[in-house]
Amino acid sequence: MIIVLKPHTTKQDLARVENMVKTRGLDTHIIEGSDMTVIGCIGDTTRIDMKLFEVDSAVSKVMHVQEPYKLASRAFHPEDSMVDVSGVKVGRGHLALIAGPCSVESTEQVIEIAKAAKASGANLLRGGAFKPRTSPYSFQGMGLAGLDILCEAREATGLPIVTELMSTEYLDIFNEKVDLIQIGARNMQNFDLLKQLGQVDRPILLKRGLNATYEEWFMSAEYIMAAGNENVILCERGVRTFESYTRNTLDLQSIPVVRKLTHLPIIVDPSHAGGKWWLVEPMAKAAIAAGADGLMVEVHNNPECALCDGAQSLKPEKYDALIKQISGIAQVIGKTL
Repeated sequence: MIIVLKPHTTKQDLARVENMVKTRGLDTHIIEGSDMTVIGCIGDTTRIDMKLFEVDSAVSKVMHVQEPYKLASRAFHPEDSMVDVSGVKVGRGHLALIAGPCSVESTEQVIEIAKAAKASGANLLRGGAFKPRTSPYSFQGMGLAGLDILCEAREATGLPIVTELMSTEYLDIFNEKVDLIQIGARNMQNFDLLKQLGQVDRPILLKRGLNATYEEWFMSAEYIMAAGNENVILCERGVRTFESYTRNTLDLQSIPVVRKLTHLPIIVDPSHAGGKWWLVEPMAKAAIAAGADGLMVEVHNNPECALCDGAQSLKPEKYDALIKQISGIAQVIGKTL
């Protein structure tokens, strides 16, 4: 249930209505926008008579929220959210351009790629220190040593770092060292992990699961937000369908759907979607044209010899050409690089 207050409501009015809600056993979530103030009522509202609140002079209207997700819902938060990642704004017209190798392989490799990507316009550096792999015999990443390399690359370039957390074991270290904590598709419904992420003060990049519906995806974001961390960015990375020619099927429809149903920023990972480097460019351009708040693109200086996902990685010169094209599309639709 949400309570929409009238324009120019005073703080005293807000406090009075909020107290009315709390005395009926509900928690509140206040959203103060430029045009209106909304009180989100969290808890069992089925037995609450909405007319009790409508009689208050400060209340404009009271509505039930049908969706099971509340804090992530557009109804609870009518205006778009913007997430700040160590100074890089994501959402509300600001694009996140995340680039870097699938896996951290060496200090020289990461810093070389980071410098090239930054020169092209990237504002965030990605790199896998811990790698979830389908096969136990595949390269699993460098672990904490890889995380230290990413930190060195941040010092060398000034780019905030994005890397994937796989378990709560390293949560404190990630909260200390990582600017944007990524939760991969396989962990999207690791609810114990999601609850713990609600206790950290770092923003979270939540990838869509391989077979997740929109509602399941949003409910995973709700787990993080309900536990106290509302700085969530959604990431569409393709879903599993009957098609086997590509790695996954990129769901471009998810971008306008997310915009309609939630207030959270959404970025797209065209590298994991298609699994082929030549698909990255058209899908990246299509994602920005559809309204995405950013891209996560795998860039490698020697993809032929990459330890992980070389086939879907762009060489730095191809990434540079892509960003030049993206800039034109972004300008047309009012996005800022």
